[in-house]
Amino acid sequence: MFHNTMNHRRIVCSLMLLAVITGCQQKATPRMNSRSSHTTSRQNATPDHAMSDQAMSDHAMSASDAPTSATVADGFVNYDRTADEFKAEIDNHLTQAERLLDEILAVKDQRNVKNTIEPANEMYRHLSNAGEQSSLFGQSHPDKTVRETADVAMQQVSSFGTRLSLNRDLYEAFKSIDVSNGDAELQRLMFKTMREFRRSGVDRDEATRKRIEQLQEETVKLSQTFSNNIRGDVRSIKLDSPSDLAGLPQDYIDAHAPGQDGKITITTEYPDYIPFAKYAQNTDARREIYKEYRRRGYPDNLETLDQLIRKRYEIAQLLGYKNWADYITEDKMIGSATAVDNFINRIATLSKDPADRDMKMLLDEKQKDVPDATTVADYERSFYAERVKADQFNFDSQQTRPYFEFSRVQQGLFDVTSKLFGLQYRPVTNVKLWHEDVTCWDLYDGDRHVGRFMLDLHPRDGKYKHAACFGYQEGIAGKQIPISVLVCNFPKPTADAQPALMEHNQVVTFFHEFGHLLHALLSGHHQWIGISGISTEWDFVEAPSQMLEEWCWDLETLRIFAKHYESNEPIPADLVKRMRIAQEFGKGINVRQQMLYAAISLNFHNRDPQSFDTTEMLKELTGRYAPSEYVEDTYMHCSFGHLTGYSAIYYTYMWSLVIAKDMFSEFQNAGLYNNEVAHRYRATVLEPGGAKAAAMLVKDFLHRDYSFDAYGRWLKSDPKPGS
Repeated sequence: MFHNTMNHRRIVCSLMLLAVITGCQQKATPRMNSRSSHTTSRQNATPDHAMSDQAMSDHAMSASDAPTSATVADGFVNYDRTADEFKAEIDNHLTQAERLLDEILAVKDQRNVKNTIEPANEMYRHLSNAGEQSSLFGQSHPDKTVRETADVAMQQVSSFGTRLSLNRDLYEAFKSIDVSNGDAELQRLMFKTMREFRRSGVDRDEATRKRIEQLQEETVKLSQTFSNNIRGDVRSIKLDSPSDLAGLPQDYIDAHAPGQDGKITITTEYPDYIPFAKYAQNTDARREIYKEYRRRGYPDNLETLDQLIRKRYEIAQLLGYKNWADYITEDKMIGSATAVDNFINRIATLSKDPADRDMKMLLDEKQKDVPDATTVADYERSFYAERVKADQFNFDSQQTRPYFEFSRVQQGLFDVTSKLFGLQYRPVTNVKLWHEDVTCWDLYDGDRHVGRFMLDLHPRDGKYKHAACFGYQEGIAGKQIPISVLVCNFPKPTADAQPALMEHNQVVTFFHEFGHLLHALLSGHHQWIGISGISTEWDFVEAPSQMLEEWCWDLETLRIFAKHYESNEPIPADLVKRMRIAQEFGKGINVRQQMLYAAISLNFHNRDPQSFDTTEMLKELTGRYAPSEYVEDTYMHCSFGHLTGYSAIYYTYMWSLVIAKDMFSEFQNAGLYNNEVAHRYRATVLEPGGAKAAAMLVKDFLHRDYSFDAYGRWLKSDPKPGS
């Protein structure tokens, strides 16, 4: 979910905020299954202390900005906010943006870069900072009042952004600028700017523009309501006896002692739900918690989603598009809603035989318990997948947990990426953060300060429930360094020194989201905010983060940090081999499941919303794409958080994976730590940001156009039981 989940990044304007010059896209990244998260907006914000790289390194205030509640004094930075401080800071951003807009529109001379594009860049810096911080704090601040204030601020910022995108005078000002002699980055900026002006409806009549503006504001509020309904709906079941926890790891059992009523509570929070779905031997309890998990947001989000879809459809119609899917895909790599539908069906067809093979193995395993079984239900798949891995591939995923202690995994992630890209990580202690669990780090390349990031990695009440990389401020060369924040829900070390042991899929998620973070920081050094940071096409942004996942399966990499929390012995090579072989099992099922999510996303938006019922459409699409039958009285679309940020384009995860597999083939051929390949990848893919079209970034790295070949080989490869 850049707000992937299956939570990142990143990518932004899930609320269509700042779609004009910033080119922001929803940079957060979630992922929808055991290691997934719903998506989050990448429009989060930042304090108004515009610092140069060196000034930020020294924690010194830039002379051009007045101090704000994010104070920088005596080498100390306060990143926390009270509700009043936060409101004052956002008001200041909006005031400064309004002032700059007035200055731009008041220009009487011939329009040029100096009198129009540069002040507009500063105006959008204020709006981007305000929007990014509002998104982050609205999703993660521990103080409910601050979260509510941030939600209101997001509405204000989005309203301002929409108003700008529909401002005819601003459009005419940009239209009159000749950049034919400008450099490639300026021309790229102007291409994106004019395209987004057109797509906003700026050239429509005044009544139409006003209606679009109203609809945009309403979709922001509905998206926030949809997300808040998910975040606030933590459900649970009660178990009668510790025996109902049979099959679960001992540390999980220890953490779920009976309460005063003698009952054991299992919630729909990820750290509770995912292990229970995989390991609990109590079938009835697994079905019960599954249904509660799939009812999150229900029934409130049924009507909220209906309204959101209807308003998007009306916007698309007003802009001259047949439907929202046609509108939202136009500026992506894929180009059209028809191409998305073809892509979904192409991948569904490619994955059918692998999925059928996987399901046959699951059914064979289930028939050991239920001899006359003919199907495997959705709530049974994780459980029987673990059994297949144990029985057929001699692998039990619980065997790896002792090697993935949280603090070692975090340090290992730093070590791996440092080795790959020549980066250094330095802890920052002279800061105040919004919660005691949050840590702050500076990223360096030699003596150059690349950026700053915060890690907010453990669950708490009122916090975003999945995993995503949020922005805090976009980097602008000579103006402000990039700052990003990882918001995740990994196990937390306890006060009594009990280890926080991670599932390997959580390790993969950590690497995935950190891939977004590195992309954001390394690309955040361009002059123009509209091409800086992860401002590339939305259906490419997951590729770098998905590619970094590959290192989680490499023995050399795992030996860097995967050491037994008691004995300090490195993870055995044989265990890694069996883990890799077992990991190949189930990919056909997982791909089919992803195509279901992509089909839901597309089909909710590629037709008149009056022509279908979302729940009935969910059932129909489940029958067409899912590896298992629909489970009655479940409403996963009510908690499908990508429907706010990604709307019709959830396909982007699989599209990006096709490209990620292709790019990773370069490392496979040369070696995962090949210095030339790693630095070429950093220079050609990560650092350019939105300065080039995504297809060109990939071509610069591969020295050819991307293809399906590597993905097809991966999908068709058959894991061999007993290996």
